[in-house]
Amino acid sequence: MNNDAEVLVWAPLADAIELRLSNSDTKIPLEKKAYGYWETHTDKIKIDDTYFFTVNNIPQLPDPASLVQPDGVHGGSQAIDIKNFEWTDYQWNNIPLEEYIFYEIHTGTFSPQGTFEGIEQRLDHLRELGINAIEIMPIAQFPGSRNWGYDGVYPFAVQNSYGGAKALQQLVNACHKKDVAVVLDVVYNHLGPEGNYLSQFAPYFTDKYKTPWGSAVNFDDAWCDGVRRYFIENALMWFRDFRIDALRLDAVHAIKDFSPVHILQEIKQYVDELTKATGRNHYLIVESDLNDPRFINPLEENGYGMDAQWIDEFHHALRVTAGGETTGYYSDFNSIRHLAKSYKDAYVYDGQFSAHRKKTFGIKSEKNPGKQFIVFSQNHDQVGNRMLGERTSQLVSFEMQKLLAAAVVVSPYLPMFFMGEEWSEPHPFLYFVSHTDKQLAEAVREGRKKEFAAFHISGEAPDPTAEETFQQSKLQWDLLHQQPHETMLQYYKALIALRKQQPALRHLNRQQLSVDTNEEQKILLLHRWYQDQHIISLMNFSKTQQLVLMPAYQPQWNKIFDSADTKWKGPAPSEPSVADNSLIIIQAESILIYANK
Repeated sequence: MNNDAEVLVWAPLADAIELRLSNSDTKIPLEKKAYGYWETHTDKIKIDDTYFFTVNNIPQLPDPASLVQPDGVHGGSQAIDIKNFEWTDYQWNNIPLEEYIFYEIHTGTFSPQGTFEGIEQRLDHLRELGINAIEIMPIAQFPGSRNWGYDGVYPFAVQNSYGGAKALQQLVNACHKKDVAVVLDVVYNHLGPEGNYLSQFAPYFTDKYKTPWGSAVNFDDAWCDGVRRYFIENALMWFRDFRIDALRLDAVHAIKDFSPVHILQEIKQYVDELTKATGRNHYLIVESDLNDPRFINPLEENGYGMDAQWIDEFHHALRVTAGGETTGYYSDFNSIRHLAKSYKDAYVYDGQFSAHRKKTFGIKSEKNPGKQFIVFSQNHDQVGNRMLGERTSQLVSFEMQKLLAAAVVVSPYLPMFFMGEEWSEPHPFLYFVSHTDKQLAEAVREGRKKEFAAFHISGEAPDPTAEETFQQSKLQWDLLHQQPHETMLQYYKALIALRKQQPALRHLNRQQLSVDTNEEQKILLLHRWYQDQHIISLMNFSKTQQLVLMPAYQPQWNKIFDSADTKWKGPAPSEPSVADNSLIIIQAESILIYANK
C-alpha cells in the first residue's frame, strides 16, 4: 500500500516553496511544474500531522486549500483523508428541486452545543415539521468560534468549533438517512480579512474591480486560471466528498467576471460532469439582486445554468404589505400591489424605474418555472441586518406572523423558513464576530453604524464582538412546549402539510395562476390551479375584518384552512365553511384557503 501524500500548491510567482511539519524540523521542498503549480509526493507527512508552507522565505503560511485548521485561522493546517468516511446513505439520490422545503440554519446558534452534532440531534423535529432540506450558513473556517460564516478564509476547511470535516460528513449521512437534503452556503465573491493569507501564494485578488469587501476575487485578470480552478474544485469537493446536495452561492452579483465563459457557467459544466460520473443529482442556487434571469437560464440558452435563486423582492414586498418600514431598500416597494406582482412575475422590478437605485432595473423572467425561485418572510440577512436583530415575532402580531408564513407557503415558488420561526422564537438573531484583531473589530462596529444610518436608525447596536451578543442569538428550545409557541409550531406543521397534500399548491406552474388585489381593503386573492383542482388563498393584511366577494369561476368553494381559527389561537373562524360566489367574512391579519374539491 502506497502511503505517500500528494502535495500540490498553486503559486505562479514564487521562487521556492517548502512544506514544514509543525512538530519536527522536517522540511520538504516542492518542485515547480507547469502553470504555476508546485508539487511533491512524500511519505514524511502522516494523517493528523500539522504543517505550514514557506513561500519565498515567508514562513508559517497555512495551506490555502487546508481541510482542517485545528488551531484556527493563524495555526497550522492538518492532514486528513476525507475520502475514507464510511457512508451508509446509499439509498439516497437527492429529491426533485421542486419538492424542496428549505430551513435555514446557523450552526452555532441553532442548538445549545452549537455544532453539527447539535443539528443532527434535532433532525426529527425538522422532519415532523415537514422540512426536507436544511440550508446551512457558511462553515468555511473563520476567526474564532463566533461568526455568521461570511468571514471565512479557508474555503476547503470545515469550521473546527462546529466539529470539523468528519462531523459534517456524519451530519450529511444522518440527514440522508432521514430523507433530508443538505444545502451548504458557500462564499465565492470574497474572503474574510483576518487569517487571509492567499495573496502570499498567488494573485487570488485583483484591483481591476472593487467589491463591498475590497479587491475582487480574480476570476478574469492575469493568472486567473488557478483561481478559477481553486473555486471549481471547492464546489466539486462539497458534492463529491461531503455528498452535499446543493450549494447556495452567496451574492453572485459581487462576482466580477467578463470571461467568455463566466465562472458560474464553468462550475455548472463541471458539476454536470460529476453528476454523469456518479449518478447523483446536485443543485446550484444563487443569491443575486440583479433581477437577471441569465443567472438561472440553462447553459444551452447562454445562461449561467444555476438551478434556482433567492428572491429578496418577494420578501421586501411582503414585509411592506404587512406594515413594515419603508426606508432604505424597502422604499422601492408599494405595499400589496408589489406583492401581487411578485406572486405573478417573481421579480417586482423587471424593467421599471427604481427610485432607490435611481435607474431602470431588471428584466422579465417569464420563461423560468416556479421551482427556480426561493421565497421567505425572513432569513439571516433580513433579521440579522436589523440593528437589534428582531425576528418577525418581535415586529408584528401573532396573527400577522401566521399570515406571513402562509403567504410564503401558498406561493408558486420554493418556500424557505429561518430557524426558530416555526415556534415564534423571540430571541433576536444579531450580527456577531470573534475577530482577534482589535482594529478590525472596531472597524466592524463602525461599519454597522454606517449601515444603519442608511435606514435612519438611531441608537447603539449591540457589540458584534461580545460573547453576550452571540448568546442572545441562540434558539430557546424549551419554548416548544410553552404557549403560544407550541400552537405556532402546530400551525406551521399543518401549513406545510397542506402544501404537500394539495396538488394546486404542490405543483409550481407559474402559468396556472392569477392574482387580484383590493388596495383599500388590503386584500390579496391568489388563485392557483392544477388540472381540475382550484385553490383560492384570500389574504387580509388589514387590521380589521373585511367582506370579500368570492370569485364565480367555480360553483362551490370548500374552506380547507383558516389561520384565524381558534385552534391556532385566532379570534374566530371566518365564515362560511362552504361558499359560492357570495360575500364572505375574513378576519383581520389572516388567510383563508378554499378549494373546489
